[in-house]
Amino acid sequence: MPIRPQDLINTPDIEAWPAHVLTARGNHAARQLALSRHVLRRKRDGRYLAAVDGARVVPLAPRLQVEPGLQAALAALRGTSRCPAATLPLHRLEQRLARLGLDGGYASRTGLPLVPEPTRLRLAGRDRYRRPLWLEAGAARAWLSMREAALREGIVLEAISGYRSHDYQLGIFERKLARGQPLEHILTVNAAPGYSEHHSGRALDIGTPGEPPAEESFEATPAFAWLRANAAGWGFVMSYPRDNPHGIVYEPWHWCHAGAGAPRLSPASA
Repeated sequence: MPIRPQDLINTPDIEAWPAHVLTARGNHAARQLALSRHVLRRKRDGRYLAAVDGARVVPLAPRLQVEPGLQAALAALRGTSRCPAATLPLHRLEQRLARLGLDGGYASRTGLPLVPEPTRLRLAGRDRYRRPLWLEAGAARAWLSMREAALREGIVLEAISGYRSHDYQLGIFERKLARGQPLEHILTVNAAPGYSEHHSGRALDIGTPGEPPAEESFEATPAFAWLRANAAGWGFVMSYPRDNPHGIVYEPWHWCHAGAGAPRLSPASA
């Protein structure tokens, strides 16, 4: 049996997903997914554009040939075996931030750097909602190993979310703004598009069964206590402790893979 692809290939406008992790949308798409290795997926709205298997490209959306970024996505997909993982350019972010009313002072006010998206992400199982979980390859290996180690000690760790594209983060802001939330309030809860650690593929929101996602109450669980004691051994650190200098609310659920041997958080700093 051919080895199924495990990587998501990322370009500015389109992602190439392994076909086997996707759910078919209609009979035609189901047949094509079964016959293909990858599906091209538009980043801004998640629409399936084409099924791809080698040189075979089957449209799943109208006007495929004029789809922005199509040729770049096909070239990236066909060159993955020869090209090392890298990051996407950041030059289009300024327009997105301007639409939100964010000026160039945001980075200096928060101390948060711009975070590029990786060109390749590794499948790291599924999250709580059975969605494919994408992480940078090193973070994916560390997460799977750490989760298994916790389970051996009776602790169940669940991924709530991993990688998010700039487009995804922009959508969060647009939906909250449409509901009337002030930009200043949103920025205390969500990093601006381009500034979230989730863009890197190294950040995870972590939960445990029976606990609501992304709530401060997570800090009272055995899962959080286990992470505090052990996560650094797998290179994970909590990014936003209380009174962090970035102005982000306390997030005991948000952990980022900084590499093996990352410093442990002391009780005082968390």
